[in-house]
Amino acid sequence: MKAKKSYGQHFLNKESIASDIAKSLLLRDQYKSVVEIGPGQGMLTKHLMDEYTEHDLKVIEADRDMVMHLAQHYPSLVPNIIAEDFMKVKMQDHFKEPYAIIGNFPYNISSQILFKTLENKEHVPELVGMFQKEVAERVAAKPHSKAYGVVTVLVQAYYDVEYLFTVGPENFNPPPKVQSAVIRLQRKKDFKNLGCDESRLRAVVKTTFGMRRKMLRNSMKQFLPKNVIFDDKFFLQRPEDLSVEDFVYLTNLTYKY
Repeated sequence: MKAKKSYGQHFLNKESIASDIAKSLLLRDQYKSVVEIGPGQGMLTKHLMDEYTEHDLKVIEADRDMVMHLAQHYPSLVPNIIAEDFMKVKMQDHFKEPYAIIGNFPYNISSQILFKTLENKEHVPELVGMFQKEVAERVAAKPHSKAYGVVTVLVQAYYDVEYLFTVGPENFNPPPKVQSAVIRLQRKKDFKNLGCDESRLRAVVKTTFGMRRKMLRNSMKQFLPKNVIFDDKFFLQRPEDLSVEDFVYLTNLTYKY
């Protein structure tokens, strides 16, 4: 079974890494279902089947050839194969209770998987995934770093992020041209109490990082009236200097004036 570029496929070929990924979900008492995205040939799937015997394991696979491969090699899994594009799946139609997300994610939709997870955050207490190392570092980044950006703030507003380990290209077939990494997202206990309007927060974050090199006194002018004192030290910062809490404060300022 050859990998297809159109699906962003790079098949993991190291059993020990697949086992480590499978064991990385920790909040197991908070969900009854585990959902693998992009199982491909099933390298991770078989470890998940062994590890989560008390959970309902489902896999979502868009490639029909891979669906047939999984059905042939893991016949007991057939009733739990969702043969669809994850980005088009209405998760609420398949899952009524909380579920975890896991996978060696297709690189061409890895960031989209994160944003869809955020859309379904009330049902996803935990996610473990393989990403391009650059994307993983971006999600797990801290303020004052070049990697810190839109996806960092929006993910970390609701989830605690942990960078688990790096995976070299030699562990895949075909080898990608980049390093890969596995990260874990665990939903914050107070994720429902963000402290500001969610849609306004997204707008503020995207706007300020869209003018990344500009100070807030310039990038926030469209949100705040002229009578705001932009000489305050807070507004002399750039977006990568702000914590999630700072962005919440900044978002609430747009309603104050």
